Amino acid sequence: MALEVRKATAGDLEPLRGLDAASRGGDGHGGESFSVEVITVSDRSFRGERPDASGPALVELAERHGYRVVATRLVPDEREQIETELRDAAARGVALVLTTGGTGFSPRDVTPEATAAVCERMAPGIPEAMRAASLAITPKACLSREVAGIVGRTLVVNLPGSPKAAVENVSAVIGPIAHGLGILRGEALDG
Repeated sequence: MALEVRKATAGDLEPLRGLDAASRGGDGHGGESFSVEVITVSDRSFRGERPDASGPALVELAERHGYRVVATRLVPDEREQIETELRDAAARGVALVLTTGGTGFSPRDVTPEATAAVCERMAPGIPEAMRAASLAITPKACLSREVAGIVGRTLVVNLPGSPKAAVENVSAVIGPIAHGLGILRGEALDG
């Protein structure tokens, strides 16, 4: 069972009641921001052994870029739980899901596999761009296994578990992601 870190208020969820309202966002997408859910994947944070620093860092970045954070979740490195959280977010009409953690080489790092199992279409350019930007900072970026893909009208993007790396990675693609969400949700022309 997932531990909910921030519970969305009725006001946060009101725009999700209709897909048209949920899909509108900033950057020329109807004046409202896209909805985003942040999922932290960490055994130690889930057990209360370490505070979640990456989730709050991503919330702050998303809000600064005009996204509406509708929920945050904290789950252990368990593939089935990660898959359930991703499916639930897509079923609720969330536009963007950012996951943080579980993208390395540890045997417990299964976030990319859970994401690939849920996604109907992959978006390989997003993690390619993130790794390219991250390689300019550290050669260890080549070890990150993050993926991105689409579930219905929801984009899922995996990020590293380090707050610094998570913010650096998503910062490299936050502009193109908004354009992609506009296309995915029928608010922008492809091109």
